[in-house]
Amino acid sequence: PESNPKKQAAIGYCFGGAVVLHMARQGYDLAGVASFHGSIGTQKPAQTGKVKAQILVLNGGSDPMVSDDQIDAFKKEMEKAKVTYNFISYPGAKHGFTNPDATEKGKEFKLPLAYDAKADQQSWQAMKMFFVNIF
Repeated sequence: PESNPKKQAAIGYCFGGAVVLHMARQGYDLAGVASFHGSIGTQKPAQTGKVKAQILVLNGGSDPMVSDDQIDAFKKEMEKAKVTYNFISYPGAKHGFTNPDATEKGKEFKLPLAYDAKADQQSWQAMKMFFVNIF
């Protein structure tokens, strides 16, 4: 009773970013999904007419976990399925760019993770504008 079923969206970070993209691809009844530094690949591509959600992908431009080939494939998939989407890449940002602990975790586990305050702030603003536009 506290939510409006006509105004529902999902956001996800990292694995959660992949999950919200999967939800959109599977046709969940959402106005939009926002994926922050999530995996964009899939074994079940979006199909024309099935995706109800608009999609916002916020990606680190220097994230080695998301290759240029994956980005190209994602964009082609969205265009082929006629999905309304926006893919924003933040130059120099690595995986986990919204997580203030990412740099330390990256060093600790020798992973290409790093916090990027500018990309964090810009991506949050992009998501807020996305929600204003879809709602």
